[in-house]
Amino acid sequence: MEHLWIPDIPVAEKILRSVVVYLFILLAFRFTGKRQVGQLTPFDLVLLLIISNVVQNAVIGNDNSLGGGLLGAVTILALNWGVVEISYRFKSLRRVMTGEPTLLIHDGKLLKGHMDRERITMEDLEAALRKSGVASVDQVRFAVLEENGQISVIPKQH
Repeated sequence: MEHLWIPDIPVAEKILRSVVVYLFILLAFRFTGKRQVGQLTPFDLVLLLIISNVVQNAVIGNDNSLGGGLLGAVTILALNWGVVEISYRFKSLRRVMTGEPTLLIHDGKLLKGHMDRERITMEDLEAALRKSGVASVDQVRFAVLEENGQISVIPKQH
């Protein structure tokens, strides 16, 4: 019964493994785009599931104890809380963590280079325009891809 609670690897190693994997995944997803969870394509979901399976062993090592699993989970939750708190308090770090908004349309002109860089398709942009009640690009003053993956649309004044 003791084996159930006591990790098979040293506590410091368990914490270090959890921290390294968390930071790696955070940075990997930060630099792969600005999609919201609700906008995940089936390919994004498959990627997320595979990555979680691949890094599982990096987090747990040879440890399948309940205590080790809980320690890893608590470490990741605490680290996540810390990252959220630090990025809330420091604007410069927040920019690094979340990125900056990207202008997609300016005064009815499509900024194709910005769309290509952010991997925004014309279909995605048109869907955001429709949600905002705008029929075409030339009716838009600004369209911005926000840090959270949403597209904000500001129509031209008539």
